[in-house]
Amino acid sequence: MQEIQTNSKETIVTHDMHDGRHYGAVTHPIYQNSLFTFETHEELEEALAFEVSSIIYTRGNNPTVRALEERLAELEGGEEARCFASGMAAISAAVLSTVQAGDHIVCVDGCYGPARRLMEEYLVKFQIDTTFVDGKDLLEAQNAVRPNTRLIYLESPTSMLFELQDLEQFAALAKKIGAKTIIDGSWASPCFQSPLSHGIDMVVHSMTKYISGHSDLIGGVVIGAKQHLDQLFRQEFQLFGGILHPQSANLFMRGLRTLPLRMHKLQENGLKVAHYLENQSFIIKMNHPGLKSHPQHELYRSQMSGSGSLFSFETHIPMESMRCWANQLQYFRKGISWGGFESLVYMRNQPDNRVIVRLYVGLEEPDDLINDLKQAFASIEA
Repeated sequence: MQEIQTNSKETIVTHDMHDGRHYGAVTHPIYQNSLFTFETHEELEEALAFEVSSIIYTRGNNPTVRALEERLAELEGGEEARCFASGMAAISAAVLSTVQAGDHIVCVDGCYGPARRLMEEYLVKFQIDTTFVDGKDLLEAQNAVRPNTRLIYLESPTSMLFELQDLEQFAALAKKIGAKTIIDGSWASPCFQSPLSHGIDMVVHSMTKYISGHSDLIGGVVIGAKQHLDQLFRQEFQLFGGILHPQSANLFMRGLRTLPLRMHKLQENGLKVAHYLENQSFIIKMNHPGLKSHPQHELYRSQMSGSGSLFSFETHIPMESMRCWANQLQYFRKGISWGGFESLVYMRNQPDNRVIVRLYVGLEEPDDLINDLKQAFASIEA
């Protein structure tokens, strides 16, 4: 029977055709194997000749992991995907697959902290330099380009201030200078943003976040064109060995099944809490692209179909008082890795004595979260 083609993300993550190889099992089996053998030596030789697509050794391909990779590629609209043991393993492999000694990178200034450290501190020992630019300003990025620029690294929106880049403009700039583009798309997930359709070469996700959704897994994925991902497979993927294990892949698939459902609920909860905060006089700035007050809201609407539930606000209330406020919160736990079912708070000082508060709104009843915020603000007489 020929399968009906669909663009529905809900159907893509939920539906599997009957698989007689596995007795019609509804969920894909866990192939907990390091090694796969062959009936004849000729078959082994043929598999080794086509290692990128063969099941030989789990440091390369594993059926359970491949099932997840194929689903993620389809969900993102890419030709190929490769899963890694962490988001940083995926980012590092993607970056290193595009540059070599003596090259130059242009990177948005507000990118994920460890990704910035990779480019700013680690790669310099290979004579790979990075210029960090304001991603809102294409001209600044153009002025940062050098003859040896080989990569433009994006994160839209960024991790703390939630600033966007115009993906089509940056993709066009990269193609003009013969560079690759990579974007960290974790905030919007594959449900709400499709960077490949805007000309971006590779998308990386921290699967630890929304794709897992249960705060019990660590993993990452790189998605893009088959030609580039096959090259990455032979080099950074196999040589560094930062592979995702089959049991983790099985649990990630479980999280993926409900991803669209969770993202719509998280978007709804996040916007409700953000609208409450937006109306408080002691909050001087909200950083949430889904709010009409966000200066890039129209760009958000043009290249995203929805929003995550991670955002920040800024206040002049002193950090000492804000720590007391955070400690009074009952439904917001204190932590940094978001994307699960639980709400979180994380704060840091800005150079101008503002305090920036990053909230992750989880799956709790949003009115309970708002009441929690109210009582905590009342406790410090905000």
